[in-house]
Amino acid sequence: MTQQHLKIGWVGFHQEGVPALLAMKELGIRLEAVITLNEDSLQKRSANVRYSDVLHDWDVPLYQISNVNDPSTIDLLKQLDLDLLFVIGWSQILSPEALRTARIGVIGAHASLLPSNRGSAPINWALIKGQTTTGNTLMWLSEDVDAGRIIDQIEFPITIYDTCATLYEKVASTNRTMIQKVLSRLQSGEVPGYEPAHIDERLLARRRPSDGLIDWTRSAREVYDFIRALTRPYPGAFSFLDGSCWTIQSCALLPDADSASVPGLIIGPIFSPVADACGMVVSCGRGTLVLLELERQDGLILKGFSLSEFACEVKESRKVWSHE
Repeated sequence: MTQQHLKIGWVGFHQEGVPALLAMKELGIRLEAVITLNEDSLQKRSANVRYSDVLHDWDVPLYQISNVNDPSTIDLLKQLDLDLLFVIGWSQILSPEALRTARIGVIGAHASLLPSNRGSAPINWALIKGQTTTGNTLMWLSEDVDAGRIIDQIEFPITIYDTCATLYEKVASTNRTMIQKVLSRLQSGEVPGYEPAHIDERLLARRRPSDGLIDWTRSAREVYDFIRALTRPYPGAFSFLDGSCWTIQSCALLPDADSASVPGLIIGPIFSPVADACGMVVSCGRGTLVLLELERQDGLILKGFSLSEFACEVKESRKVWSHE
C-alpha cells in the first residue's frame, strides 16, 4: 500500500507527551514544527518540560507561545499548511479556528477511558476518587470537550502504590504506543475513529492549588489517596501546623483500625535505623497515616531522621494539623 507523506505538527508542554514525540524521531517522521509554551507560561504549569532540551539534537523548528488560540498562533498554524496536528499534553481547549488548521484533523490524548472522566485533571481525580483502573484515550479533537471520535484506548490498573507521577508515566508510555499505531494507518490513507457510545455531560472540575487542603476527618485511606494524587510534580496536598503551611509529599497507609483520637492529631514518631522508614503518625477520621515527607512553604524539607525528631517534639504538646 502506498505510504503518504504527511505534513505533521506537534503542540505540547507536559511530560506525558515526550516519549511519543521522541518516537517520531526514532521512526524518521519529519515534523514541520513543534509548538510549546514560552518560558513565562511554562513556569505556571505543573509537570512541564522544556522542549528546547528535548529537541536539542533534532533539526525541527521550535516555536514558543503563550496561547494556542491567539491570532498569531493561528496564523503560524495556517502558514505551516499541515495535514495533521498532534496536541499531546496541552491544557487549553483549541478554538474552532485552531481545529481547522490541519487538513485531516487534530489528534489529542486524554488520560482516562473516555467517555468516563471527561474534563480536567483526570489522573488526579481518578486517585482521589479511589478508582482501581483507568486508562488513556487517543482521539480526534472536536469543539466539544473530550467528545471527539475515539481512535484508540489502553486500560491500565491503579495500584495501591501508584502516585500521580507513576500514573503519568503509564500515560506517557501509552501515548507513544497509540501514536505509533495510528501513524502507520494514517500514512496508508486510513482515517480511523469511532463515535463514543455515550457522552457523560458531567465534566471533572478544574483543580487549583488551593484545592489541596487536607480534610483530616476523612478516613486514612481517603487522605492517603488524596496525598498521592497531588504530590510532585503537582502543587501537593497541604495542611497547617502552628500557622505554618506544610505540603505532605509522601505518606504510608497503616492497616485500617478505629481511632479515638482527634482527626489531625500527631500521635508520635516512627523511629527506624532506616531513614526512609522514619515518619510521623497522624490520626484521621478513621485510621492513621504515617507522613514520610513534609515540605514547608519556605522550602524546608523534613524526612527520615529529622522528621521523626520533629514528630517527637510536637507530640509532647499534642499538636493537631489544621485548616489554617
